[in-house]
Amino acid sequence: MKLRLKKILSATLCVALAVYVVLAMTSFNNPKEDCPVCTKVVINVEDESTNGFLSAAEIRRILERNRLYPFKKRMKDVNPRDIEDRLKDSPFVKTAECYKTKDGCVNIAVTQRLPIIRVKNARGEDYYLDDHGGIMPNSKYTSDLIIATGNIPKWYARGYLASLAREIMKDEFWSSQIVQVNILPDLGVELVPRVGDHIVYLGRLPQTKYLNRRKTLIADFMAKKLDRLGKFYKYGLSQAGWNKYSYINLEFDNQIICKKVTD
Repeated sequence: MKLRLKKILSATLCVALAVYVVLAMTSFNNPKEDCPVCTKVVINVEDESTNGFLSAAEIRRILERNRLYPFKKRMKDVNPRDIEDRLKDSPFVKTAECYKTKDGCVNIAVTQRLPIIRVKNARGEDYYLDDHGGIMPNSKYTSDLIIATGNIPKWYARGYLASLAREIMKDEFWSSQIVQVNILPDLGVELVPRVGDHIVYLGRLPQTKYLNRRKTLIADFMAKKLDRLGKFYKYGLSQAGWNKYSYINLEFDNQIICKKVTD
């Protein structure tokens, strides 16, 4: 009898403990018991001060338009997954994370896709490329980016032009000096500098179907071409004058062909 009673008490204790654990976990994961409504929204946008298109105010407007902005809503009605999914639908958002805390705060963290070049091609298309070759619509404007013009199909923009732009943007001097990239019908590349009344011809970018190999080849190509151009600027144009030549051809490794400005 005593043994049976002991078993019953033990089983009852286990059940009570299990119920306690469940209630405790539910209480921890459900902020409504401490704060029934959202009293604060914290929005953090990475790289907000750079060339990105997003700000905390823009994130708030996106959520308000979709009736998802959580401020003053009941915490139980705030669904972090819905907020994340809606923000990820934006062409300018790379990642979005949202979570609630027990004190009634909703935290939103966003990383954004950063444009590195604006494409205005011969077909009349106008869009941005990010640093991974992704296409971003031209729904906003930034004046600090290189403009790419000419014969630029989207396969070339994503696969080649983005890598070229990335190499230019790596260097503070070249990212300021180069204002335009023009792609000729044969896919030859011309650079238009900010200083100097001339055009720089690089030749065609190396092509391969292998993505990683292509990035390496373009990086090496641009490093060599820009190094040669930098030396020519330093030892050639600094002596002859920045406006002496109208066209500088760097296509061949063993020579630089220059066309003089005609009066």
